[in-house]
Amino acid sequence: MSHAPPLAELASSASAEDYQRVYQFVDRIRERIGTVVVGQDVVVERILIALFTGGHLLLQGVPGLAKTLLVSALSKTIDLKFSRIQFTIDLLPSDILGSEILDQRTHEFRIHQGPIFTNLLLADEINRAAPKVQGALLEAMQERKVTIGNSTFKLPAPFLVIATQNPIEQSGTFELPEAQLDRFMLCHRLHYPTPSEELQILQRNITLGIRREDQGAIARTEFDILEEQPVGTSEDLILAMQAVNQIHVSDVFLNHVVELVNRTRIHPHLEIGGSPRAGISLVKAARARALISGRDYVIPEDMYLLADDVLLHRIRLNYEALADGVTGKDVLNSILNDMGMTSGTI
Repeated sequence: MSHAPPLAELASSASAEDYQRVYQFVDRIRERIGTVVVGQDVVVERILIALFTGGHLLLQGVPGLAKTLLVSALSKTIDLKFSRIQFTIDLLPSDILGSEILDQRTHEFRIHQGPIFTNLLLADEINRAAPKVQGALLEAMQERKVTIGNSTFKLPAPFLVIATQNPIEQSGTFELPEAQLDRFMLCHRLHYPTPSEELQILQRNITLGIRREDQGAIARTEFDILEEQPVGTSEDLILAMQAVNQIHVSDVFLNHVVELVNRTRIHPHLEIGGSPRAGISLVKAARARALISGRDYVIPEDMYLLADDVLLHRIRLNYEALADGVTGKDVLNSILNDMGMTSGTI
């Protein structure tokens, strides 16, 4: 569905044509991803928010919810360099960052750059790698540069990490510490599809058929129907990023963000509250959501709907709350209700 142009006066540095081009870009991305992924509209929105703001995204859910398929579809939808790393317990930091290799002919070391030198990096099942490997990746995410030997290299622009992880209750996983989780702008929790969506998934799957390969055939999967031709260029992405930075944010909205984050720091059930980075992330995400929704200004609904993804992975319950069976979601909902921000007021 196409978006209408912004109702408020457009910023002088972006024309109405620029905004319309961005809206069409968003619609094309959603349409392309929709050809291979059923439902998950909210997840697609969160991916676009991360893409348009330069933030990193963590997708959490049980295996089989199309996390990898989503990111693979995005990589083919936009003309960006894409790399994928499957995290395992035996992975080394050099497998991600790169290393110095001795050239046997010249007896000199040369630099081999790892898969992190890309625009869009899929870190699949990040919580299956050892903490040392997780730290190496997350440090590069924060500083956007990598040191190999005595040389330091800047990572390409844009550089976006979309990491996936299984719930920490799953065996063979290493929970990410709070300091490292804070580097993810958003953490979105995927849920099982509805019965109607799952029926559509099954209907699509039984029509995939097989493909011939060598002397035999292989059953096709959703990955086989991903179209290679991108629907947008890097220039479209730059326009979208510029437009996000022109979305109007009122002083009232900023004060609400400050109040929300501060309440997480003084809540009796929380040992750790949101950092200043949480407030910055919430404002950035709200601006991107406003743009994706066809507005050039943020509204309270943006903050309410994004609060879970921005704040839940940044707060930690204290011992008393855990003993009483309180969840982070309960605490955050309580704070939003106390601020008068409920689904019935937006």
